[in-house]
Amino acid sequence: MAAAIHAGHAVRPEIAERLAIDEAARLREEDPFTDRWTEVAPTRIVGTVSRFEVDLNRPREGAIYRTAEQAWGLEVWKGPLPESVVEGSLQRYDAFYAEVRRLLDEAERRFGRFVVLDLHSYNHLREGAGSRPADPQQNPDVNVGTGSMDRARWAPVVDRFIAEMAAFDYPGGRLDVRENVKFRGGHFPTWIHHSYPGSGCAIAVELKKFFMNEWTGEPDPEHLAAIGRALSAAAAGVLEELERMGG
Repeated sequence: MAAAIHAGHAVRPEIAERLAIDEAARLREEDPFTDRWTEVAPTRIVGTVSRFEVDLNRPREGAIYRTAEQAWGLEVWKGPLPESVVEGSLQRYDAFYAEVRRLLDEAERRFGRFVVLDLHSYNHLREGAGSRPADPQQNPDVNVGTGSMDRARWAPVVDRFIAEMAAFDYPGGRLDVRENVKFRGGHFPTWIHHSYPGSGCAIAVELKKFFMNEWTGEPDPEHLAAIGRALSAAAAGVLEELERMGG
């Protein structure tokens, strides 16, 4: 399975009228185009709601950004949110997790084990479009987050994913693929590992936004396609390892 839970940009009208942040700033912190890469798996989980309405990768109590500190220093709201509006957003959060639980329950029943590629992207030009990129030593092309999983149990799967991504013949040179450098994975993979401790593996995959202009939102089609091919090769390798594990 492949998930892109931060790909969404939509908000309800009652949210839109209360937002202080503009669309461009919202888009910069969302993960546009990650939904395209979910095509590497037969089962796709795609978020359509903006993380600025409700963040599906945070615990329920922190899923709505109330302060600038929760949102990269950005002032999200014009004023305090009415509880009725908050409740409407949390209903979307609950509906998402209920549907994903149904999906994963079925996968566990049918296959015994499953892997979810939790696809995200991250900014590396935070000071401006023409600014110096963030230090590559701390900002790999591909950050693989495994912080909440039983790493030893899922070693064949994770190691194969990393190896396939790093070995892919990427245009311009091999990708820098490293584990738990920038991110260790958010609430979504943590929830999967806690809910399915013996059967579920969620690999948080954060791609640096070298495949697009993070300030204008314009993608580079060649990079988008190449990343898709790399992920497809890695997904095939993951499936092989999963089958070797049995179940």
